[in-house]
Amino acid sequence: MRAYSGKKKTPNLTAIVKLRVGHFALSRFLLFRWYCPVPDQFRTILGVRFYIGDLDGLLERIAQGGLIVAPSAPVMVRMEDDPAHKAAMEGADLAITDSSLMVLLWLLLTGERVRRISGLRLLRGLFSQGQFRSKGDTFWVMPSVADSQGNCAWLRSQGFSVDDRAAYVAPLYPRQGPLADPLLLAAIREQRPKLVVIALSGGVQERLGWYLRTQLESTPAILCIGGAIAFLSGRQTRIPVWADRLALGWLFRFASDPRGFSAKVADVGRLAPLLWTFRSRSVDSA
Repeated sequence: MRAYSGKKKTPNLTAIVKLRVGHFALSRFLLFRWYCPVPDQFRTILGVRFYIGDLDGLLERIAQGGLIVAPSAPVMVRMEDDPAHKAAMEGADLAITDSSLMVLLWLLLTGERVRRISGLRLLRGLFSQGQFRSKGDTFWVMPSVADSQGNCAWLRSQGFSVDDRAAYVAPLYPRQGPLADPLLLAAIREQRPKLVVIALSGGVQERLGWYLRTQLESTPAILCIGGAIAFLSGRQTRIPVWADRLALGWLFRFASDPRGFSAKVADVGRLAPLLWTFRSRSVDSA
């Protein structure tokens, strides 16, 4: 037995430092895993290529052309029902994370917090750059004559040179299946715009955008943003910037039209099972 020397044992500072550093690294890893955005610029969700970088990077990519979609949760669900819609979604050059429900479900299922950019925020960012304001730069596909007149009047008030030739009132397209519109295709070929904005309902505009993407010889930016322009022009209920940032736009839309909005989101409960089953893989459609 070793005799007691009367001195206290000196703590091993190296071991303590290593323990503290290891604890700190582990805690940072867990925080990064659950609360920080993933570092990649793209994430494939249900077979769709989503852009998850920042807004400035997204605006740069739009300038390069291609089909950009902004699917809501009901639009994502429709991929299971319509092969043509699924083909359009998967064929898009990129999608933006407009659906806050999808972003939340993805976090709960995978632990990855992808950055959300709504269609409304994208349109505001696009307008703030001062691009696409000259005559012939843009071409707009509108759902009705009243929407075309109201939205174009608002655009002109914001400094955009948009005449009657730069707006096209869409006919009533079929709810499912491939789309074709030779008159629209001919008008865009004649105008040769840098940006085509399709402001139709989700599930229709993606298939129309895919038709244009595959038929046009030189591809402009084809942006499917649904009602985002109407939120700005006042044709639909206005959504403040803070509400859009907090993913509360749905609340304003519900308050404005409870019955109509409820009908649009009736199938959103199917999104969670789809994400649970397929995650990044392509959805098995009917």
